Amino acid sequence: MNSLTRLFYLTLATLFAAGLATNALAESWDMPTPYPDKTFHTVNIIQFAEDVKQATGGKLEIKVHSAGSLFKHPEIKNAVRGGQVPIGEFFLSLLSNENPVFGADSQPFLATNYNEAKKLWDVQKPIIAPLLDKQKLMPLFSVPWPPQGLYTKKEIKSVDDLKGIKFRAYNATLEKFANTVGAAPTQVEVPDIPQAFATGRVEAMITSPSTGANSKAWDFVEYFTDIQAWVPKNIVVVNKAAFDKLDADLQAAVLEAAKKAEARGWEMSEKETAAKIAIMKENGMKIVSPGPVLMGGLMDAGNTMLADWQKAAGKDGEALLNAFK
Repeated sequence: MNSLTRLFYLTLATLFAAGLATNALAESWDMPTPYPDKTFHTVNIIQFAEDVKQATGGKLEIKVHSAGSLFKHPEIKNAVRGGQVPIGEFFLSLLSNENPVFGADSQPFLATNYNEAKKLWDVQKPIIAPLLDKQKLMPLFSVPWPPQGLYTKKEIKSVDDLKGIKFRAYNATLEKFANTVGAAPTQVEVPDIPQAFATGRVEAMITSPSTGANSKAWDFVEYFTDIQAWVPKNIVVVNKAAFDKLDADLQAAVLEAAKKAEARGWEMSEKETAAKIAIMKENGMKIVSPGPVLMGGLMDAGNTMLADWQKAAGKDGEALLNAFK
């Protein structure tokens, strides 16, 4: 082997070793999310992943698996907790069966606009963070949905009009709300909403303008009553062991990207509200402001539920409400 050939092979070996070293340093995280790519939450998370990649120079890449494609929505939290994936997003009040304080943001008419929702998050986060810590989870950021409205096939003028209606429920709080107003709750995830209405499994729902427009609610209901019932949130959590394995500079990059994602997500949510209501109106839905009779009945139901929630939430619930009010 002559000197030029030897130099060629040494160069190849060096480049190959450098490639292996780079791959060894790179970290890849799979991230399940429940909602489709066009949902603003997912758009925000995809940007979060890109921010992390840019800030770390590709040393940490987050691969977003949207629409429940990697884990179904109810499975995501435990998948992160068990280390099957290091990071994930889910609807915060899904955990209200574990502890009622997780569902504070889904209590009817407690926080009904963005200012109130932000104040509620500021007092809720310090309470739920230790609860998540016990499960070896750490919250990274949280982003609200637009205020929740009522979707029905016929106009609803009082809570009596909801009695007996098959009502979509997506968490324990909404199931209880349906029972309180005399409706019949049925668990249905977002991707299944059109089929559930088409087959008669559900006849009404409370959800955000985002979900309504994205699921083309005008194909199966006629009315959107803008009751602004609550402003629920999604949360992104990370497995603490996976986070602790990262170098300090990578941890700092993730936390900074999370901070940006939370601020960006709240702005996106506010813009989303008016835009999606406009889309529903353009597609023939009747956008209705609730009358005093309907709101009075809904508020009564909300007050009953809040009293029950406070009892169940104990000292944490009392502390949260005192700080919020």
